[in-house]
Amino acid sequence: MNATSPSVTPPAHTTAAGRDRSRFWAGLAAALFVPAFLAAVLVTLTFYRPSGCATYGEQCAEGLPGWVLAWGVGIGAVMFVVALAAPALRVRQVALAAQLLAECTALLVVLSYA
Repeated sequence: MNATSPSVTPPAHTTAAGRDRSRFWAGLAAALFVPAFLAAVLVTLTFYRPSGCATYGEQCAEGLPGWVLAWGVGIGAVMFVVALAAPALRVRQVALAAQLLAECTALLVVLSYA
């Protein structure tokens, strides 16, 4: 018989997966982006100038350029896919941070029209 018993250690990938929640947070941020976008549009339309612009076409103010919104949504979507698909933990964390930054930028564009 073997005098020493083998030590039971969990595999490295299970301990790292237990602490890493970047995929969960990336999915949650992507799922909450649409309601946050709609809420930002509703908040913007509660102000006098944007609602008058939408209703009567007068007092239309310039906000941030529309390409900033397009880039924010596009980069947010790409970083969401990277955060889900990347095998390395550090890459997923950086992609999550970039996704959150891009989504916040897109929401800021909507709120800039208020």
